[in-house]
Amino acid sequence: MAVFRIELPIENRGVLKEMRVGDTVYITGTVVTLRDLGHRRAVEMLKRGEKLPVDLRGLAVFHAGPIVRRVGEEWKIVSIGPTTSARMDIYVYDLVKLSGVALIVGKGGMGVNARRACREFGAVYVELVGGTAPLITKAIRGVEAVYWLDLGVPEAMWVLRVENLGPAIVTIDTEGRDLHEEVMSRAYEVVKSLV
Repeated sequence: MAVFRIELPIENRGVLKEMRVGDTVYITGTVVTLRDLGHRRAVEMLKRGEKLPVDLRGLAVFHAGPIVRRVGEEWKIVSIGPTTSARMDIYVYDLVKLSGVALIVGKGGMGVNARRACREFGAVYVELVGGTAPLITKAIRGVEAVYWLDLGVPEAMWVLRVENLGPAIVTIDTEGRDLHEEVMSRAYEVVKSLV
């Protein structure tokens, strides 16, 4: 398995095509948090031909809802960890197609829409380990901006500067291979052989 150190925004998406299911990724640069409500709003805006507050081309969308505090005029991330990504599968195909997102960062598996988006548009889904918020929070170097606070702090769009965010594991690659699907298939075959 290979280890990739990715600088965002990605100018040359060819590096994504080199990644394979099971590879390890560390991310430096700009990531944008989106959860359920943020995904829905982003996709609705893009379908209407409206611009998002942040151009997502070549960036990473991070499925997370941070705990934050305001210090003077600045926001500080107190804690951040990935949220369950399967909930966003309903939106991910349109988001990747319409925005040019390069990386999706989250927790747990995704579904058919994510596999299709990664395969058709050359994106990659990587997973962080749940329960590692202290480690992940250390990778946050600052809050560049926040949008859509009307959705609530966890659902807002947080634009974060990160350094060596990871380790993350490639779970869906640009060929549409899905680590979760492959593990489940192998487990099913083992169980079948025991019956």
